[in-house]
Amino acid sequence: MLVRASCLLLCIVGLLEGESRQPMPEVIMGTWIVSREIPTKTASCWSKEDAKKLIRTELQYSDQVFRWDKTTIKNPVVDVRTVTAQQFHDENSGAGPHGAEISLQELGINSDPITEIAIKHSPGHLFTETIEIPGDDVVVKDAGTIVFAVCNVYFEAKRVHKNK
Repeated sequence: MLVRASCLLLCIVGLLEGESRQPMPEVIMGTWIVSREIPTKTASCWSKEDAKKLIRTELQYSDQVFRWDKTTIKNPVVDVRTVTAQQFHDENSGAGPHGAEISLQELGINSDPITEIAIKHSPGHLFTETIEIPGDDVVVKDAGTIVFAVCNVYFEAKRVHKNK
């Protein structure tokens, strides 16, 4: 009875906060190292020097924290969704005459559909004016690789430790 009442209270608090809490997906739980920038034709608000600063930094995902480098989000609010290749293209490609196209294939992802995991947080304050935090919105390439973008620069991260 106490467990049911606690669950009910957590659900009510979640509704009042306007967030639907999903658990951190097993597929990304653990520690990852940003291994490389993925070359694309997208326009970016970052310089090459900004992008290089992310290489070899660490990401950590668990039910208790999302962490990139020294930035930590406690009790992350997670949104998991399935996205088709066409949806990914439409949502991430630029509009207008200078808009650059991006596809899963360009990122080395051959699956369709894919799993996209987004972590909600207050604005990040990194090297530039971006509100993003590296790794806050990822797509799963395979069991040992995730892909994410910051300022429209795409990166790949490799798993170094899996949480149990």
